[in-house]
Amino acid sequence: MAVTLSIKNVPDDLAQRLRKRAEVHHRSLQGELMAIIEAAVVGQPVRSLRELGEFAVQLGLRGASGESARMVREDRDAPDR
Repeated sequence: MAVTLSIKNVPDDLAQRLRKRAEVHHRSLQGELMAIIEAAVVGQPVRSLRELGEFAVQLGLRGASGESARMVREDRDAPDR
């Protein structure tokens, strides 16, 4: 059974930041709050695409080399297709 939670007396600036965060993640305020709560319970941080990109850089991951795109083009443009 689902439970309804309520948060009272949220400061205006915090509510505005939550709305902005929800907008950035293409979620409703309800959806964003649910994602934050789920992440807190699971213990994994909610990350934006920017944060994930920065994390990838920290890990030393590189972007695509273009090799896969070249292979797809070659296959697509092959005369026997």
